[in-house]
Amino acid sequence: MEIENLLKMMVEKKGTDLHLKAGLPPMVRINGEIDPLIDTEKLSSENIKQLLSKYIGFGEDKKLHDNKEFDFACELPGIARFRGALFFQKGNYGAVFRTIPAKIPTIDELNLPQVLKEIISSEMGLVLVTGPTGSGKSTTMAAMINHLNESFKENIITIEDPIEFVHADKKSIVNQREIGMDTNTFATALKSALRQDPDVILVGEMRDSETISTALTAAETGHLVISTLHTNDTKQTIDRIIDTFTPEQQLQIRFQLSLFLKAVIAQRLVKRKDGKGMVAAIEIMVNTPFIKALIAESKTGQISKAIEDSSSFYKTQSFNQSLFTLYKNGTISIDDALATSNNPSDLKIQIQSLDFAKKQEGQNEPKTNRNF
Repeated sequence: MEIENLLKMMVEKKGTDLHLKAGLPPMVRINGEIDPLIDTEKLSSENIKQLLSKYIGFGEDKKLHDNKEFDFACELPGIARFRGALFFQKGNYGAVFRTIPAKIPTIDELNLPQVLKEIISSEMGLVLVTGPTGSGKSTTMAAMINHLNESFKENIITIEDPIEFVHADKKSIVNQREIGMDTNTFATALKSALRQDPDVILVGEMRDSETISTALTAAETGHLVISTLHTNDTKQTIDRIIDTFTPEQQLQIRFQLSLFLKAVIAQRLVKRKDGKGMVAAIEIMVNTPFIKALIAESKTGQISKAIEDSSSFYKTQSFNQSLFTLYKNGTISIDDALATSNNPSDLKIQIQSLDFAKKQEGQNEPKTNRNF
């Protein structure tokens, strides 16, 4: 059994993640659920070490033992790239490989809202793509960078850990820098990027106050900055950023966010009703004048309603609006819609109203007269 064969099998089965754990056979996540990839004997820690031997040279093995975990990217040419995470659990080797499609999907192919193209066509500002682990943030950001690369003549710098999607130069120049190989930290790479004539900077993750502060400065000085946070919605994203700073710094950061935050795209994956994979429910916040005031005045609890109220003019949408549309179109079930919602009671009322209207419409349809 070779790791390449397991990865190929995962791709063929349309799996997203391969799990290697001592005491279990190779496991794969498909449509959000984990099952055995193949009917085989349980893996031992030594089996896993042998499977991973090509990725654990002397340097990597030292890093793994020193840090107890190690992230990297690898590729099966013509099939897919993978993001690997090696770690220890109960003293045994463990690993997870996530599939990264060989072809970078477009915004249209991902069925993402068209307003995303307008948002990233801005010359400056901070755009955040957020969501829990496994919600497709990296894929969405890759599609956004791909759109810019195909549409504009710019200098795009990405700072990633590790590099996942590989961008070829098209209309733009794309410089991709990997933490550990090309630079030491997100913060130092971001500061350095400001001296490299950037138009667009992608920061793989804003992990600390220094990175966030530098990203805001970059947005303030005329650059488009795209980054990500592991937060569930716009309110939580803004609160998380502000809470990263000391109380003495928070007023200034809140003011900067109100001015230079361009948009927040928060997403969660929901099971499709037909069983054919997952679909993204997406909240889109565009920083309207009213929302700017809410951020500045520390009224983030009102942002969700503001998003809904501005949907027709600014093309924004709340999670409930996105989930309602997916349910209305027959894409997801009511149970999954309600389970995903931040405010299931309001969503349930909307769905019940829709179902009642459909029922009434069916009852009011004229009956066909068969007596001609």
